[in-house]
Amino acid sequence: MWRWRELTWLGSKSSAATFARIRSNACWRLKRSSDSFGYRCCSIASGRCELQQPTVFGEQLILKSHGAVHQNANPRLAPGTTPVRRTDVYFSADVETDGPIPGPFSMLSFAIVYAGKYDGKHFERPSEYNKIFYKELSPISTDFQAEALNVNGLDRDKLIISGSDPAQSMTEAFDWIKLVSGDSYPVLVAYPLSFDWNWLYWYFMKFGRYGSPFDYSRCFDIKTAFAVKSAIPIAEAGRSHLPINLASNKKHTHHAIDDAIEQAEIFANVFEWEGINGGDRR
Repeated sequence: MWRWRELTWLGSKSSAATFARIRSNACWRLKRSSDSFGYRCCSIASGRCELQQPTVFGEQLILKSHGAVHQNANPRLAPGTTPVRRTDVYFSADVETDGPIPGPFSMLSFAIVYAGKYDGKHFERPSEYNKIFYKELSPISTDFQAEALNVNGLDRDKLIISGSDPAQSMTEAFDWIKLVSGDSYPVLVAYPLSFDWNWLYWYFMKFGRYGSPFDYSRCFDIKTAFAVKSAIPIAEAGRSHLPINLASNKKHTHHAIDDAIEQAEIFANVFEWEGINGGDRR
């Protein structure tokens, strides 16, 4: 059985960086430029990877040498064909830091929780939020703000000694996200998005072996969604303004796992809510 993956072309380093991670037979879509693609198929049995040029036929992409068939997600299809809908897989993320920005300051802990999926027609929330990735990290600088530590309650001095290595942790987080996502597209969700995205994207790009699993823009801001569906300004769309039917019954503790799960519940509630134009706001 052949599986498909997509990644950006990394030149001569791509083979070692990418194919060492293959767990089964796979064909990888390699992006050389904005509109140029090649496909490299790797077999575990033979230990060989071969670059293949695809043959496009209708909405099927065929690699004849392997008998593999892939549904083409390119919207420029032959008349009468239907493009394949991409499925989003959502991950609620929360970070706890010792300052306002990454680099001068450090991310001390983060949690990523599977929060559901959407295929363009149906949203599926998890029955329970038990798919969780969590790490406490070693600080990367000497600067910190005492008020930030007072909020999250983390022992920074202890983390200097026993915190996880950022490079290993971000690479493990990437692998976990891709494992949970399967052939779908991971999307980061947060409330608000800007703070958590800023930290996680920077850490993935700075320390992760493979970069960001969310690319550079696959993200969903719960605050914006709530504002749009409520027909209110962003300034009035904070958590304190959430009506009871959209809020989580979990307490906001400033522990990354607790807050990521709370946020995942809010996300699902807002996503499923029809909004004031689809029903009364309670």
